[in-house]
Amino acid sequence: MLVVAIIHSRGEVGGANLPRTLLETLALEGYRQDWLSEAAVRRLLGFQTRMEVHAFLKEHGVCLHYNAADLEHDLEEARRYAANR
Repeated sequence: MLVVAIIHSRGEVGGANLPRTLLETLALEGYRQDWLSEAAVRRLLGFQTRMEVHAFLKEHGVCLHYNAADLEHDLEEARRYAANR
């Protein structure tokens, strides 16, 4: 991931600024292939929140990574919230 580290740290490669489209393409494909986390996409593209990342991914037809463990966590949080109401 040397290329990602260079782009992330300086926003450029070889002294030439990369077009935003190239950064977005890298972020999308990196996320699709599970090479980049949601947080890495946020940092790479300069988003402030996860919701901005979610909107960006949705706009480009990329599904969020969500598995059975995530579902179980969300269900447990919902149960805890309901119990405290």
